[in-house]
Amino acid sequence: MKSFASDNYSGIHPEILEAIQLANGQHQISYGNDSHTKNAQIVFEKLFGEVTVLYAFNGTGANVICLKCCTLPFQAIVCSEYAHILVDECGAPTQSIGCSLLPLPTSDGKLTSELILPLLGRIGNVHNSQPKVISISQSTELGTVYSIKELKALCQFAHSHDMFVHLDGARISNAVASLGVSLKEATVDCGIDIMSFGGTKNGLLMGEAVLIFNKKLKENAPYFQKQTTQLFSKNRFIAAQFTALLTDNLWLRMASHANLMAHKLAKSVSTLPEVRITRSVDANAVFVIIPSHSIKPLQAEYPFYEWNELTHELRWMCSFDTKEEEITDFVNKLRSLL
Repeated sequence: MKSFASDNYSGIHPEILEAIQLANGQHQISYGNDSHTKNAQIVFEKLFGEVTVLYAFNGTGANVICLKCCTLPFQAIVCSEYAHILVDECGAPTQSIGCSLLPLPTSDGKLTSELILPLLGRIGNVHNSQPKVISISQSTELGTVYSIKELKALCQFAHSHDMFVHLDGARISNAVASLGVSLKEATVDCGIDIMSFGGTKNGLLMGEAVLIFNKKLKENAPYFQKQTTQLFSKNRFIAAQFTALLTDNLWLRMASHANLMAHKLAKSVSTLPEVRITRSVDANAVFVIIPSHSIKPLQAEYPFYEWNELTHELRWMCSFDTKEEEITDFVNKLRSLL
C-alpha cells in the first residue's frame, strides 16, 4: 500500500531493527536498569547536555508524563485549538491529571504571547483554573514550524509569568531538520522546560522519550511514569532504538528525506489546475484543497486523511520511506482525475 495518510503508517528503519535485534541477544535487568538504557542516557546527554530521560510507549503517554510533572489539578494548560493533547488524546491529560486545557484559536497552529496574555488575568482568581503550562507542538499539527526566535520569545514570556513550556515533539526531528540547527539549539537553548521526543513517526517500531531539562520538574517524574502505566519492563528495546536513532545523525537523515519528499510533492501538485496549497510546507506535511470529486478515487489508491470535511482541505504526509516514484504516481493519478 502506498500512503500519504500519516508518517505513522511507515515501517521501521533497518538500522532500528538491527538495534532491536542486538538488544535481544541476552538477559538484561528490567525497568530501565539495563546497559542499553544507560548507553542511551549518555547519547542524549551528548546532544542535549544535562537531561533526565524517561520513556513511554506512545505520544499520549509521553505528553501525559510531561504535563503531570508541570501541573496540579487546579492548574491549566494553554494550547492551540489544534493541539494533539486537546484533539487526539481522548481527554487523557484531563483524566490523568485533573487539570483543564485552555485552547486558543490560531491560523497557523502556533501560539504567541499576544494570544496567551488575556488568559493570564485568571491568575490569582480562586474561581478560575490557573494557567501554568504553555504546550506547543513542533512541528505543529498544521505542518508549520516555530522559528528559534519564536521559541525563545515564547519561553521568555512563560518564565516571566512563572509558567512552564512543554513541547510536544512527535515530529521534532522534522522540525529541527527544517530549521537547520542542532537539537539542543532548538530546545534547551530556547528555554524549553520539558518535552516529548518522538520516535514512532520517524522510523521506530514504538516508543517516545520524555526529556526533562528544568530541574524543578524532575523529582516526581519516575513515579508519574509508573502511575501512567508507561514504565516498560523491557525498556532496553525502546532505549536501544533511540541510541540508533541519535547515532550518526540517523534522525536527521530520515527527517530530512521526509521533508524533501513533502516539498517535492507540494511543488508537483502546485502546477495542477484547481489545486491549492493551503498551509506553509515547513516540514513533512502538505495541506491542500483539490476538487471534491477527485478525493474519493484518489484515496482509494493512496490513503490520506481529509483534514477539514467542510472545506475539503486534505493533509498529505511524507515519511522517511516515501519514494520519489510514489510521488510521481500519486501526482499522475491526481492529474488524470482533474
